Amino acid sequence: MAALRGLLARPLASYYLLISSSGLLLLIGLTMVFSATSVRALATDGNPFAMFAKQALFALIGLGAFWACQRLPASTFRSIALPTLGVAVVLLVLLDALHALGRLTGDATLGPLKAQLLWLVIGPIQVQPSELAKFGLVLWGADMIARKGAALGWWRELATPLFPAVGLLFVLVGYNDLGTMLCLLAIVVGLLWAAGVRKRVFALLSVLGLVGVGLLVAAASLGAGSGEQGEQNYRLARLTMFLNPPPPEECGLDGCYQYLQARYAIDNGGWFGVGLGKSVLKWDWLPAAHNDFIFAILAEELGVVGCAVVLSLFAVLAYTGLRIARRVADPFRRLAATATTAWLIGQAVINIGGVVGLLPITGLPLPFISDGGSALVVTMAAVGMLASFARAEPEAARALHARPAPRWVRLVWAPLPPLPSARRRGPLPAQARREPVSGSGRRRESGAGSTGGRARRGRAGTAGERRR
Repeated sequence: MAALRGLLARPLASYYLLISSSGLLLLIGLTMVFSATSVRALATDGNPFAMFAKQALFALIGLGAFWACQRLPASTFRSIALPTLGVAVVLLVLLDALHALGRLTGDATLGPLKAQLLWLVIGPIQVQPSELAKFGLVLWGADMIARKGAALGWWRELATPLFPAVGLLFVLVGYNDLGTMLCLLAIVVGLLWAAGVRKRVFALLSVLGLVGVGLLVAAASLGAGSGEQGEQNYRLARLTMFLNPPPPEECGLDGCYQYLQARYAIDNGGWFGVGLGKSVLKWDWLPAAHNDFIFAILAEELGVVGCAVVLSLFAVLAYTGLRIARRVADPFRRLAATATTAWLIGQAVINIGGVVGLLPITGLPLPFISDGGSALVVTMAAVGMLASFARAEPEAARALHARPAPRWVRLVWAPLPPLPSARRRGPLPAQARREPVSGSGRRRESGAGSTGGRARRGRAGTAGERRR
């Protein structure tokens, strides 16, 4: 424990913990995506590396986003906060409008734009606007709350413009994707918790959140998400299945089949797993084995030990994010680091909880692990922002300036962060060096003793004799 405390006391401990945990999660994710998609890719494309190559390309783009974000100062993140959120809202409006057009005409296509459930296809590019909305909400919410400062104690200042903007975002996202809306709610809770908002605000948010979730669950009967009018409400079916799961023999293909197959995968893995690449359930038994339910394939192939490693890495990531938020001095950095940590860890908890049966199934991907390009790129950009904040910790900034890297390393990797504004201890002015006035009204100098006083009086007396 003493050695561990010594390692954690180093100036750049937060940075190295962040890099190591997120890097290992990314490596595990690429490995599991290849294992979970190789069979399907071989059957459909004749190339077992087809889907893995696509995910590896997005990983390279994500590393580029990480490199760019860790070089940016906090002022740049604050300046791009509103444009990022604005672009996300515009894309979400386009996505929902195309879905509405598809219900009216039967074709959700308008020129080069096409809507595919949660994805917006713009020519050859396919993006998921809700992923950009998470990052935009983190930046804009942290910037807005940091600007208000102490005014957050007034309800009017808290309610505008945060709550209307968040409510609009919840409707645009939650109508098609309830799981992402819950992730956005975790971001808002992280922001308000870091800002020190009162508990009654959280109580009100809990009530409003439950009401909103209930309305979005009911909206699935009207066609929200992948629902259809006149068909069974799939969101309500997931909730009732979680509260009252039927016996395994009664699970149908559209009921608890996916949940049951995930349980079979976990049970088949045991303590040490069946071996990497040797999963049986990925042979088209478990739906979404490469995406939402990739944790079940990981449990089958790597067992309880592999699951414990992944959970430990997420725990290290959570500790590191909160450590960065606690150690930075800038309010914007503190708020953004807390919100990002709440986003990544909350999404991981919702995904893993749904796979193992502790939470209802929502369809959220597992950060770093699941297949998905937009989610991976945005996640790596958020980690890059955390890395920038970790380098800006006061002790880390002083250590980097004390022994700066060569210039070419700073040009390739990241520039030096600004030094913290600390009070330098120098010689105090004469007024500060003097002690308080004594009862007799005369001041005594702090550095003078009885001998120094006699010497000064002696020198003064000699000068007076000369003048006389």
